[in-house]
Amino acid sequence: MGTMQWVGLLLLAVFAGAVVPFQSAININLARGVGHPLWATFTSLVVSVLVLLPVIVVLRLPLPSLAPLGKLPLWMWTGGAFGVCFVALAVVLLPKLGASGFLALALAGQMITSIVLDHFGLFGLVENHLTLPRLFGALLLVAGVLLIQFSPVLEKSATAVG
Repeated sequence: MGTMQWVGLLLLAVFAGAVVPFQSAININLARGVGHPLWATFTSLVVSVLVLLPVIVVLRLPLPSLAPLGKLPLWMWTGGAFGVCFVALAVVLLPKLGASGFLALALAGQMITSIVLDHFGLFGLVENHLTLPRLFGALLLVAGVLLIQFSPVLEKSATAVG
C-alpha cells in the first residue's frame, strides 16, 4: 500500500470518527421531536437504510446470494444489534455526559475492546498482539478520557481551594 493510499485511509478513519458526535447530537434532538430515545434510534436506523439503498443501486452492487445465509454463525447477525445499542445509548447518555464526555468514554471502551479483539484475532481479525508501546498508547488514551471526563470536577476543586 502506497503512502498516499495509507494517508487516505487514515483521513477516512478520522472522518468516520468525526461524524459520530454529529449523529449523536442530531439524534438527541430527534428524540425530543419524536418523544422517546428508542423512537429516535429507530428513525435514525430507518434513515440509514433509506440513504444506503440508493448508494447500493448507484454502485450497481449485485444482490447477495441467499444460499449461504442459513449457514452463517449466529454471531454474524449481531452487528446491527450493536449499532442499535450504540445509537440508543448515545441518545440517552450524551445529554447527561456531554458530547466530549460520552465520546471520550465510548472511545475508551472501543480502545480496550479493540486491543482484546486484535490480540486474540477474534472474529477473523489479524492477530496484533499487545505490546508495551500499544499498551502505553491505550493507557494514554484512557488517561486523556479521564481528563476530559473529570476536568470540570478538577476545575471546581481547584477553584474551591484557591
